[in-house]
Amino acid sequence: MNFPIRMNRRVAHARLRLAACVTVSVSVLSLAVACGGGDGGAGGSKKDDAIADVPEAPARNGASAGKDGASRGRRSAGKSEFYDAQLKYVQCMRTEGGYKDFPDPKLSGYLDWDKVDEIGARPGANAGIKGGKGGGCVDQMKAAMAAEPERDRQKDYESMLAHAKCMRDNGVSRFANPTMSGGNVQPGGDPDPASQSIDWNSPAYKQARQACASKLLDGLDGMQ
Repeated sequence: MNFPIRMNRRVAHARLRLAACVTVSVSVLSLAVACGGGDGGAGGSKKDDAIADVPEAPARNGASAGKDGASRGRRSAGKSEFYDAQLKYVQCMRTEGGYKDFPDPKLSGYLDWDKVDEIGARPGANAGIKGGKGGGCVDQMKAAMAAEPERDRQKDYESMLAHAKCMRDNGVSRFANPTMSGGNVQPGGDPDPASQSIDWNSPAYKQARQACASKLLDGLDGMQ
């Protein structure tokens, strides 16, 4: 899935849903449309509460070269292209987009959603946090989305599933599981984004997110 920028959690779990539908290669590019402490019912059956596998770390400096060395090189080139595209988006957000302190992307190319959310939480700031105020950076956002390297959707699903279980275990009992259909991942979170039943600003929710942050693979922090 390609989305380089997620909207502030307070406003849009719907952003997530929208983003995820884009085909969550779940690439969460975290750029595109972005994504609870409350209490209530659980969001999924126990059989789905699997623990996500950690993807193998890529070989460093071309180590482990061999028949798959070329594909590794292509992946590295893809990551570099992704980072450059995200950087152009960030630079646009600081100028035409109207967010002069929009944060640099991580070395992986994904946005730092903790910092983006802090900016979007300011009064009147959320409206342009995706694509810039007046949509001035939409083209750069789409270019970054298109440059995102292909992701392992199954691992992304397992990661979000582990995160959802962790959130429930840490007091956010209404936090729903992600779903997977036709190879596409739909992020979990608020069971009904249209009528928000999870208080994303509550201390309990914030504590749970901090406790469960490590469950999400890089690039998924903007998805649920």
